Amino acid sequence: MLLTEMAPPPGAQEVAGLRARARTARRGALVALSASIALLTTVQVLADRASTREQTLPLAVLSLAVFAAALPALAITQYVWGVRARRVRRRERELYADARSGASRPLTRLAFACCWAVTLLLGWTVPRFFRQAAHYAFADVLSRAAEALSLISVAAGVLFLLWWARDAVGTVARALRSGGSPGDPWDPGRGARPREGAVLWTGAAMAVAALLGARAHLWEPAVGVVYALLTVALVCGVVTDE
Repeated sequence: MLLTEMAPPPGAQEVAGLRARARTARRGALVALSASIALLTTVQVLADRASTREQTLPLAVLSLAVFAAALPALAITQYVWGVRARRVRRRERELYADARSGASRPLTRLAFACCWAVTLLLGWTVPRFFRQAAHYAFADVLSRAAEALSLISVAAGVLFLLWWARDAVGTVARALRSGGSPGDPWDPGRGARPREGAVLWTGAAMAVAALLGARAHLWEPAVGVVYALLTVALVCGVVTDE
């Protein structure tokens, strides 16, 4: 009997569905992350180049709005991804007595933490744009809020590093003890996924990095180039189908 004609083992279809939902959640988290940083960086680059207070004010307000929306969006999408990924690992252990190898998980978590740090650093510069727009009282209020947020962020960062180090050591130890999940032929593995997704994500990452370089004044692209990079970052993330 051909493999495709055999009935899948108990739980295989459920695991495949759980893995598909986890991949969808991961894609949502990546889209939220890349879009948040790209939008926030673009608005701030344009605000930096505004020549008058009247031009700076709407960009400052937009920068604040994007930052305020980005924080819950990042938290929610990454929380959903984490919940679904844990369901996959739990079900894999129930069926296979082991979970699929998570050797890359510590690096992924560290990369997301770095992106959180970049987002927060961009958000802490928002008060300066309101000062440039001559809204000094509101800028002072935002500065105090940014200071409080920075203290909370530093404390959270320290706790994350401690937890991450413990989790990374545990991941390495589990990888040395086990060969990983045997998997199943009915679940499309990593090699069966479209390669176009990786290319598009690479393009989005490069566009976001270029925008961050412009925000840090490492290069001075024209306004048209800034909009083009933003478009590339958004389109590559949205059309990616994993």
